[in-house]
Amino acid sequence: MVQVTPRPQAGDTVMSVAEGRRSARPGKGKGLSGNSVGLLGSAVIGISTVAPVYCLTSTLGPTAGQVGVQMPAVFLAGFLPMLLVAFAYRELNKAVPDCGTSFTWTVQAFGPRVGWMCGWGLVIATIIVLSNLAGVATSFFYLLLGQLTGSDAVAALDGNRPVHVATCLAFIAVATAISYRGMTATKGVQYALVGLQLAVLAVFVAMALAKARSGDLPASVGFSWTWLNPFAVQSFAAFTAGLSLSIFMFWGWDACLTVNEETQGSAKTPGRAALLAMVVLVGSYLLTAVAAQMFAGTGDEGTGLGNPDTAGNVFAALADPVMGTALGVLLFVAVLASAAASLQTTFLPVARTVLAMSAYEALPPSFARIHPRFRSPGRATVAAGIATGAFYAVMSFLSENVLIDTIYALGLMICFYYSITAFACAWYFRGELGRSVRDALFKGVFPVLGGALLAAVFGKTLYDMWDPSYGSGSSVLGVGSVFVIGVGLLLVGVVLMLAMQRRSPAFFRGEVLTRSTPALVVEE
Repeated sequence: MVQVTPRPQAGDTVMSVAEGRRSARPGKGKGLSGNSVGLLGSAVIGISTVAPVYCLTSTLGPTAGQVGVQMPAVFLAGFLPMLLVAFAYRELNKAVPDCGTSFTWTVQAFGPRVGWMCGWGLVIATIIVLSNLAGVATSFFYLLLGQLTGSDAVAALDGNRPVHVATCLAFIAVATAISYRGMTATKGVQYALVGLQLAVLAVFVAMALAKARSGDLPASVGFSWTWLNPFAVQSFAAFTAGLSLSIFMFWGWDACLTVNEETQGSAKTPGRAALLAMVVLVGSYLLTAVAAQMFAGTGDEGTGLGNPDTAGNVFAALADPVMGTALGVLLFVAVLASAAASLQTTFLPVARTVLAMSAYEALPPSFARIHPRFRSPGRATVAAGIATGAFYAVMSFLSENVLIDTIYALGLMICFYYSITAFACAWYFRGELGRSVRDALFKGVFPVLGGALLAAVFGKTLYDMWDPSYGSGSSVLGVGSVFVIGVGLLLVGVVLMLAMQRRSPAFFRGEVLTRSTPALVVEE
């Protein structure tokens, strides 16, 4: 058994992985607060991290522009690989309920280097998302203030770069502080914010359907079951572009698993919560897509979902026409709540992944320190907040195009670490696949199929990114800047991994975390 003992400092609590396993109590493996979250709370964290209202307002337009009325079908197609990968996460979590999730599992399946890069993919994807969420929260904050005050000057403050960045950094600081205070503070905030956005979304869907069916709207279209047929998409290129957007809309559900050491019933509850969160998400997406499409159509003018002028913020264009001026403000509040809630919960997976990587000696030991009062990975949370703020500030002042292309590169990171984790499931359980039909399907067939689908999207996206027209249209030496950023960020991970290999040779020799490393013993 390997003893992991980072050097403690005053005010810090550090517990070795070995000591935690001997305690045989949930969450004690790394000093986290066990039994802090139940099934509902875990599912709420998963839904919140995905940020459904924000995803819808930013993705409905681009998806409709790519695939037209087949948008609901593409949402279903994006849900399929995520569901298959969720089965892999569930099975791996049953065997090894570790907050390192993708990192820990892929190290045990494929070795330290593949596992380290998988963990890096999760970390860098999360930092990109956090910076984007902070920017969206800032934009909707000033849009909402402009709506409430009736002042165009207030709304225009979002276009003032120094003001925008300063406000964005303030949002990041608040979200970091809440996450720093542990799962109790996180859970209370999330119940309110997730409940608000889902309630407003339900009102929007009901009012959009009612007005669309009234027959008074020239752009409205009648529902057709063919909207759910993915084979009706006009071209394969359009389908893959829409699918990439759809996959992004489901990203984040695995936050349920990263808080497994703090969840009641660590081996089973997180997997159930992830599946519950995904069912809520796909239902919300399908209902909203159908309602918005019936109300506005997919045209490229006016309120049509394919209008490029409103594609980045569909709800801003549909708020007043669907809900009226008074209730329309609630839609702005819901988007702000969605971005703010996701900003706060998205710190959970990155902080806990960094914590696990540090506890297993894959990162400097200081990140394994747990706050003695809040029982949260305080040092890792603060580091994630600083990295996010610095990343957004630098990218914002460097170039608006660079910031946009960084967001486009996100899909590459998501497919990268999800697909590796799915393949790791089948390899980890390869000796058990012949025991029963259930084991063969949920530990082998479904994970491999999900991983293969995401790997295919990864390859196609990588190919498309080479073209400078992908993303903002900028290029570096004739190569699309999205490709340069996406591949460049993965290469940064390789460089950091090589540096850590010199500092922590034991981990990279496979002496710290292996298949035989005892899993955390969980009391049910």
